[in-house]
Amino acid sequence: MIISLIAALAKNRTIGKNNDLPWHLPDDMKYFMQTTKGHHVIMGRKNYDSIPEKFKPLPGRTNIVVTHKKDFIAPDCIVVNSLEAGIDLAKQANEKEVFVIGGAEIYKLSLPIANRLYLTEINGHIEGDTFFPTIDNTWKETARIHHEKDSRHVYDFDFVVYDRK
Repeated sequence: MIISLIAALAKNRTIGKNNDLPWHLPDDMKYFMQTTKGHHVIMGRKNYDSIPEKFKPLPGRTNIVVTHKKDFIAPDCIVVNSLEAGIDLAKQANEKEVFVIGGAEIYKLSLPIANRLYLTEINGHIEGDTFFPTIDNTWKETARIHHEKDSRHVYDFDFVVYDRK
């Protein structure tokens, strides 16, 4: 099974501010939805909490929420107490590719065992309080699609796929 991380990040690695996205990029949201649809997605509790109620659980996906809170309830989601338990559930379901969708702590925990990264690299330094971990030279870029800023997107950005070397 492929373990993938998917995230949008600014040049300074910002991924969030005040438990929300500090940008509005509709085509990135569309890319996220298309890429993860039909798969298991693993997220931390804070990331789950940041999702607007009307999108919970994320439709067309098996939503797995990782939390240390023993009594946490996430309707129509699977709640586990470790990243490993979430990955094991996806494996048991014969998932071909599981997606870790955030936030920062789950990214940090899963990066060492990930096989692929789907990163929307935003061309800007954006203020935030949550950051994607630094990636090292064990990753090789395998795809890049550029998206110019336009009337709906304040920033230029690239959809980039990295595979572990």
